[in-house]
Amino acid sequence: MWRYDELRAGGVTRGAVRHQVEAGRLGRLSRGVYGLADDETSRLRALFRRLPPGTVAGFHTGARLHRFGAATSDKVHVIVPAGGSVPCIQGVAAHQSVLPVTGVVEIAGVPCAPAARCAVDLARAVRRTDALPVLDLCLRVGACRREDLLEELAWHAGLRGVRQAARLVELADPRSECRQESQLRLLVIDAGLPPPEPQLWVLDEDGVPVHRLDLGYRRQRVGVEYDGRSHLDPGRMHHDRARLNWLAEQGWRMRIYTAIDLYRRPSHIQTSLRLLLTTP
Repeated sequence: MWRYDELRAGGVTRGAVRHQVEAGRLGRLSRGVYGLADDETSRLRALFRRLPPGTVAGFHTGARLHRFGAATSDKVHVIVPAGGSVPCIQGVAAHQSVLPVTGVVEIAGVPCAPAARCAVDLARAVRRTDALPVLDLCLRVGACRREDLLEELAWHAGLRGVRQAARLVELADPRSECRQESQLRLLVIDAGLPPPEPQLWVLDEDGVPVHRLDLGYRRQRVGVEYDGRSHLDPGRMHHDRARLNWLAEQGWRMRIYTAIDLYRRPSHIQTSLRLLLTTP
């Protein structure tokens, strides 16, 4: 990977650079930075050659590097030291932090804030419905432990959004398998209902696990699931109906919700579950 001025200083002419790019033998990774590979990580490394010393990837970008990028953004998010120059580069969101970033790690050649820092920063900054999936996934992939999140939270005391982050760290659960499951669980808890158990196994009369529910209440035999799949597959439809019939035979009352329920009429989910849980 080379800066344009490094190529020129090495005797490569402007025309030769252009020819190599057009021939596909050299990639323009960022403004004024060229390299042999042209993928997301290479472009990110190239971008950091243009950023001030001490800058690290954080927030959405840091979370993605740590493999828990549940919160999406079309910008590259970086953290610059307090009092340092803030870069103004298209496509880059620069966060000037009052908290120094300690324990910087390098991932694929990119300096990055620790996983716990990225998770807590996001939990403070984004909406609750977007933050809990981040924390759930962070724990699920093993990027850090709950103890690491709690320790990081202590450093953020008094900062904006820290109360939200603290409550969500308390609720975070590595058993959640997708963003919508996390959001559905939060919606149920926000209704004042008991937290449902994620990935609850239903056993047969011999104690053998048969079916697993997204969320459930074992004592009340109430199951809650998010369904984001297409039902155009006859085989899938047959399996789902057989599964629901078996659960009903075991005394389970199921509620299955879709994206329309979750995002357009969340109060319907809360009302229907409250009624179900209070009705014998």
